[in-house]
Amino acid sequence: MASPAPVKRFLVLAALLLAALPLAFAPTRLAADPADIAAASRSVVRVVLIDRGLGGVTLVGHGSGFAVGPDLVLTNAHVVAPLAEDSSMSVGIVPSQGKSGYFAKIVAFSPKNDLALLRLTEKGALSPATLFTGAVTDGEDVYAVGYPGNVDQAQGLNPADLMSPVAPVKTRGAVSAGRSSKGFETILHTAPIGSGNSGGPLLDNCGRVIGTNSFGTVSDTSADSEFYFAVSMREMTRFLLNAGVTARTTGEPCRSLAELDAAERERQAGARAQTEEQQRLEADKRDARLQAATRQAEMEVIVSRENHLALAGLSLILAILCGAAAIWLAQQGRKRDSKIGSALSAVLLILSPAAWFTRPSIAGIDSRAKEIVAEQDEGAPAPAPAATSPAGETTMTCVFNPQRSRVTVSATTDVPLTWRGDGCANGRTQFGLGGEGWSRLVAPQGEDTATIASYDPATHTYREDRFLLDQDTMSKIRADRARDPAPACGAGEEAARRLGDSQAASRASLPAQPNERLVYDCSPAR
Repeated sequence: MASPAPVKRFLVLAALLLAALPLAFAPTRLAADPADIAAASRSVVRVVLIDRGLGGVTLVGHGSGFAVGPDLVLTNAHVVAPLAEDSSMSVGIVPSQGKSGYFAKIVAFSPKNDLALLRLTEKGALSPATLFTGAVTDGEDVYAVGYPGNVDQAQGLNPADLMSPVAPVKTRGAVSAGRSSKGFETILHTAPIGSGNSGGPLLDNCGRVIGTNSFGTVSDTSADSEFYFAVSMREMTRFLLNAGVTARTTGEPCRSLAELDAAERERQAGARAQTEEQQRLEADKRDARLQAATRQAEMEVIVSRENHLALAGLSLILAILCGAAAIWLAQQGRKRDSKIGSALSAVLLILSPAAWFTRPSIAGIDSRAKEIVAEQDEGAPAPAPAATSPAGETTMTCVFNPQRSRVTVSATTDVPLTWRGDGCANGRTQFGLGGEGWSRLVAPQGEDTATIASYDPATHTYREDRFLLDQDTMSKIRADRARDPAPACGAGEEAARRLGDSQAASRASLPAQPNERLVYDCSPAR
């Protein structure tokens, strides 16, 4: 009989294994890319209330918000509500990057769903956030971004510090779907927020805004769990629409680059297998055509040999007969006819061996079969040429391929592309030539996105890798490109390779992975 101790240990081990089984077979959750959350955080601002009374400028309070345009900020209505009670107050916007803030005014105010829209009173250059219009699923990870006052207090920040650009605080939680506040539609989640987070965004794993953080639960005991509420996207889009604002939106699903790369490797393996199968089928077709041509060549050669042999034998017989006739005619004294018969006999005697020796060889069957295949190829219709201009440019329409792309903030409309063999795109943009093919690195002024555009003429694939960067990195890349600008179209291969080398040096300033990868399949335009 076994002792109680080993049996008890066995039961404990079995219980642990059974408890672990659901974890082993649970679906993996998509982990957020820190670069996406960091990029989205640059759209978050601190909203400060300032009293400009006789005693000078005084900080009254603050909350959070996020840009929905270069000069527009969305926040909670309760953050800016004190302005309605005190005309001496002003509202300021302090971005997360840069050197200074802006004053703003309220342009839309809706206490019923706790939303307010602010417009800068001077020209601004805020980085607009992207709103996700798709469904929010139960249990998905979310990130609250804003400026909680308890963090400022713990850091020992003074009022002057609160009016200077500083990075926002990010917390993580999960959605608890199925519960909403009664007054307006909200998202219940567990990403911690504090006083000062009000008006800040609730982000998904790709850094898209899915809600505006508004309030949290009130607990009488420290043992109670804390939950938080964010104004839903339905409420936000209706509010912005009524205010005449068209925000940047996307409904594309959130995919990780690791997932995308794995799918791309699988696609390439499938494409290689398909190519190999196509090559095998083509080889089988060629073999079948060659076999048919060989049979035809055999028949032609055999018939031709038989004809030559028959001609040689007939010529020999006729030569003998003509010779005999010539002798008989000579005996009859008909010399003229005898000479004609002799001449015909001589010609036939020459024709007979000529026909024999010029008969086709059996070894010529293979060469004749190849000639038959070549004749068939010459008679086949030629493929339709691509649409080209007199300058040799191919005009194409590039259609977005969602299965090969990762989209977080960008639009996915079709891209018109006119490509020339020397790397000139659309008649004005020269691409650089490097080890990875044709590409062009651009960092436009007034934007926070650097893009590497590339085109593969072999597969007719156009691709854009987009990096959402901070102001300092964007400035560095712009300075690099300004020191070594791209040559004009048609400058030659050497100039294209120099551009490719200089772009490779600029890429060292970029993160290892892009925030977005947009892939397009190009075909000749009609």
